[in-house]
Amino acid sequence: MPRARVNGLELEYDTFGSPTDPPLVLVMGLGAQMVTWEVGFCELLADGGFHVVRFDNRDIGLSTYLDDLPAPDLAALAAGDLTTAPYLLSDLASDVAGLFDALGFDRAHVVGASMGGMIVQQLAIDSPDRLLSLTSIMSTTGDPSVGHPEPAALAGLTRPPAATREQAIEDGVEWFKLVGSPGHPSDEEYLRMKATRNYDRANHPAGGLRQAAAVVASGDRTAKLREVRVPTLVIHGESDPLINVSGGKATAEAIPDAELVLFPGMGHELPRRLWPAIADVIIGHARKAGS
Repeated sequence: MPRARVNGLELEYDTFGSPTDPPLVLVMGLGAQMVTWEVGFCELLADGGFHVVRFDNRDIGLSTYLDDLPAPDLAALAAGDLTTAPYLLSDLASDVAGLFDALGFDRAHVVGASMGGMIVQQLAIDSPDRLLSLTSIMSTTGDPSVGHPEPAALAGLTRPPAATREQAIEDGVEWFKLVGSPGHPSDEEYLRMKATRNYDRANHPAGGLRQAAAVVASGDRTAKLREVRVPTLVIHGESDPLINVSGGKATAEAIPDAELVLFPGMGHELPRRLWPAIADVIIGHARKAGS
């Protein structure tokens, strides 16, 4: 896979579709590698007439790790002491803008999932002139009164890292089940394939912890989102146990003229059965926004 030099880092990325089509950049969430944007889903978007780019955020996958930074104190961050935050969502958003530059994109459509939705929201705040359209999936505004996780999902998110490959894969399967879609369940073989692929490609829990610190330290974006004028689509599952659907509703309410699309039975994932429907909504939104 190619790498782009961005903000003193190297970001691993790959592409789908024709470089002559309008660019559409996919931004993944907390601790999640770019392969979480599955090939089949990316190909659906590319078939819709877009040059699709997926990449690993800093500190995850095959992009640059920032292990020289001190470990964040999440309890202190939650209490308002931001001194141990290694970086913020604005830095991750700057990485996306830097990837645009590295790939020669003046402007692009952006689609973010979970923390990736937070990143693209921040990008719309910081650099609205770089965006053709914004899609925020299963994300929230940073307002602590919305998007709250269910206790089991929060416990799963904060589980200590596994000591062995076998345990890490088992933990991955259990996590996928925990946050999956009750209305669109996946078979265990598929979940195990994903967990094994993710571990064998790159296993870097310290990076996920620093990304979590960035989310906590970046605070509530609601007031600034009200100033965003980028064409915006918000997608959320009605059965999301990690970021409650109230987070998606609050995002759509904050951004003027945002379109909200809810999927019954969808959890905190992009279930294969819904790929065509989700891709169609994104493609329609991006085409309406234009290039």
